[in-house]
This record gives sequence, C-alpha cells and structure tokens, in this order.
Amino acid sequence: MIDEAHNAYNAHDFTRALALYTQLAEQGDADAQTSLGFMYQNAQGTQKDTALARLWYEKAAQKKQPYALFNLALLHSVSDQFKAYELFLEAAVLEVPPAQYEVALMLERGLGCMRNYSEAAFWYEEAAKRGHAEAFNNLGVLYKEGHGVAPDMDRAFQCFKRASETDLPTGHYNLGLMYDQGLGVKQDNDKALELCRRAAHGGHTKAKTIIKQLQEEAKIVF
Repeated sequence: MIDEAHNAYNAHDFTRALALYTQLAEQGDADAQTSLGFMYQNAQGTQKDTALARLWYEKAAQKKQPYALFNLALLHSVSDQFKAYELFLEAAVLEVPPAQYEVALMLERGLGCMRNYSEAAFWYEEAAKRGHAEAFNNLGVLYKEGHGVAPDMDRAFQCFKRASETDLPTGHYNLGLMYDQGLGVKQDNDKALELCRRAAHGGHTKAKTIIKQLQEEAKIVF
C-alpha cells in the first residue's frame, strides 16, 4: 500500500495520498508517518497544520526514520538549535545528504554545538560525496582558507568546479575568484568574468555589484 500512496502523491492526487498515508501511519508505518507529516507541513491535500506535522515526525523519528529526523530538526531549528543539531546529526549518520550539510554548517558556525572546523569538513565531504552542491562549495572554502584542513588550492578549485557544474551561483562566484587569482588553476580573467556573470545572473549579490561596477566603468559590454 505504501507504493500506492507514493504513486498517488507523485501523481499529485493529494487527497488519495493523504488517505492512504493516514491509514498506514495509524498502523505504525514510519515512512507513511513521515510523508503524512510532510503533507500537513506543506498543506498538500489538507490545511497546513505544523502541530500535526510535528506529531507524525516525532512518531517516525522514534523509529529512526531518516527524513523524519531531518524534517523534525528543521522544525526545531527555529526555536532550539541544540535539539536541531542533535536531530540533524542522527539523520546525518543515517546518510541523509541535506542533514550532513546542515550538521557541517552548524559545526562551522558553532550553532547548537561547539565550533569544530575539522568535523565540519568531514560532514561537508560526506554530503559532497552524495552530490550536495552547497557542500562542495563550503568544503572548497575550508580548503581555500585552511580551516579544519590543510590549505589545498587544487582541492578548493575542484570543489568549486563541482559546485559550479550544478549551476550554484556561489559556486560560480568562488570558481571565478580562483580563475581571477590563479589559485589552483592558470589565471584566466576572461573565464573569471564569465563565471561572475553567471553568478550575477543567478542572483549572487556580490557578483551583481561587481558586474554593475564594471559596466559603469565601461569595462564590459553586454
């Protein structure tokens, strides 16, 4: 029945999906409880009800359902960063890439935990292994700045390149800086400008400012 519920959800038949997930959730199915919580959280097939979403996430989290732990952590992150970190870490250990990224981010910034750059680098790498674009970018920053890892411009360049390949504006910008400064790659100002344009087009604030200044100084023409 869980496959039937997933199929209904993927077909945007939210009314049927909600009914099926509810039936399964009441029978104790952790995956259904997680999906049901998500539907209440996002008002899919029902009115938005954060309290009910939290209730179903908590039931599934007791069974260590990875995405229930992650979604519950997101709810806690608004009011209790320590609890959020604890839940993100549980989900990270269960190989949820966005949880691995969030744990790394909190470790890097000291949010809900002691700041630890080397642990942050470890979790960014775990998330990056699973294709998480922002994790590639942030891991690149750590390698560039030597926080928690030995400075390594070649590794930083490769990380920013992978982030840029996903069309992440921050990845474009940081890769552009590497080309501009000749770090980990042969200096190429034209490539740097191209990447800065792509970052600006994607909404990167600093890249927008740089492009605007260059236009005002008549150094580039679109």
